[in-house]
Amino acid sequence: MVNGKFFETEVGKLFAGFPFASLDVEAAMTSQRKNIEAFTQANQLAVQGFQELAKRQVEFARTAMDEATSLVRDWTSIGTAEERLQKQAAFAKQALEKSVTGTREIVELAGKTQTEAFEVLPWPSSL
Repeated sequence: MVNGKFFETEVGKLFAGFPFASLDVEAAMTSQRKNIEAFTQANQLAVQGFQELAKRQVEFARTAMDEATSLVRDWTSIGTAEERLQKQAAFAKQALEKSVTGTREIVELAGKTQTEAFEVLPWPSSL
């Protein structure tokens, strides 16, 4: 048939024998609402974590600058070249230790942030 009745009668008859599950719209909306809430919470946790990371990095940079300034001040006040080299070597050792400790702290904070954000997401049970 060429007219619009084809879809009303023939296609209807074709699919009449197939059982179609009814769609529970309310359940689908509730499920998606929970997903959106979980993604929102994960995003908030991630933003808080990144803010903490940025704060710690600024603190590390500020401390490093203060220590470098102190080193230059001390370095100019010490008399002999040997004393200056010893002071510089001690500073380099201390700076390396603080750098390793700071890097470890940043990595742990980033991992914690990632874990907290991903824990609230609605992952499928097969993952």
